[in-house]
Amino acid sequence: MANRGWTALIVVAGALGAAVYWPGAVENVAPGWTQKTAFARAWMPGAAGGAPVKSARAGNSAPQRPPVPVNVETVQRGPMPLRVDSVGTVQPVNTTSLRTRIDAQVDKIFVADGAKVNAGDVLVKLDSRQIEAQIRQTEATIAKDQTVIEQTGRDLFRATDLFSKNAGPQLNVDNAKTASAAAKATLAADQAQLDNLKVQLSWYTLTAPISGRVGAFSSKAGNIIRAADNTATGILATIVQTSPIYVSFSVPQIVLAPLREAVDRGEGVVVATPQGGTRSATGKIAVLDNTIDPTTGTITIRAIFDNADDILWPGQLCNVRVTLKTDPDIVSVPRSATQSGQVGNFVYIVEKGVAKLRPVKVGRFQDGRDVILDGLKGGETVVSDGALLLADGSPVVVRTEDAAKKESF
Repeated sequence: MANRGWTALIVVAGALGAAVYWPGAVENVAPGWTQKTAFARAWMPGAAGGAPVKSARAGNSAPQRPPVPVNVETVQRGPMPLRVDSVGTVQPVNTTSLRTRIDAQVDKIFVADGAKVNAGDVLVKLDSRQIEAQIRQTEATIAKDQTVIEQTGRDLFRATDLFSKNAGPQLNVDNAKTASAAAKATLAADQAQLDNLKVQLSWYTLTAPISGRVGAFSSKAGNIIRAADNTATGILATIVQTSPIYVSFSVPQIVLAPLREAVDRGEGVVVATPQGGTRSATGKIAVLDNTIDPTTGTITIRAIFDNADDILWPGQLCNVRVTLKTDPDIVSVPRSATQSGQVGNFVYIVEKGVAKLRPVKVGRFQDGRDVILDGLKGGETVVSDGALLLADGSPVVVRTEDAAKKESF
């Protein structure tokens, strides 16, 4: 029993000494004990001061988060055009296949492959010697018919004169009249035959029915072409009209109403830029399709362009921009400023160095900017870069242009 008493006394003395000389360690094990032994530390040499020691468990307050560097822009308010972007295909207004109506040999081709031609230009001459000979033969027959008419006319005059003098019978007058009428009918038939041959002669000269650009000729001089060849090889050449010209494209059906209004006002400016090119052509809406495609929810439009300088080429893909109207009072922000979350779309407004979350209602997206229908009035300062690191109430610091350039490197 005596040993146990001495052991307990030693433990108590050790704890008391530890509280006096190592108060921080004891405070971690028994919070508040160092405050109780402050009087002993004040009288013991080498002990810690009498001030209470804070427990490591209590900890210090968390350090304040540093400001987030951000880029900002001012919310714009003012007129903004309503535009629709699409991809279109250049289509000729008219395409004509050059064919022959008769079997003949190609005598001469007057234009090069791919040449630009005007309506009425002679493109191909076929061998027409046979039809020309038939025309000359018919012309000779007509000349003969005319002499027969002259002869029957004289016979009719004499028969009539003799009959008036009771020197000839009525039968001679009637026969002379019949012969004269028959000669005139023969002349009319031969004249019709001549006209028919002249029409056929025109088939030996192939002219451009429209203005445009001719493709490659499938047959060259010396080849035989046949009218009965209805296959693709029977097409001597194809002419496509390049001025004016169409660009066909599709737009969502949600813009059909403003699209029709623009057409009714005589507006609807269309700018087409060939893909890979730098030059653009300006035209206007010419045709609205009569149905909406139910599978895609789009409507097909054809815009017409003068295309006098051949910027647009048939079959070419183009980037198309249609300006339907200009809204006079639109609030917009950069696309990068608009964020999405559980509250929907929102932006961060910077006020007095603090970012404040502002819910917004977004309309259309155009030219790198979101149109804001509700939530902003214009003139506010919004965070355009760095919003991913922000929370509502976060302190911010606006980066200068020089600092932004350094960070980009």
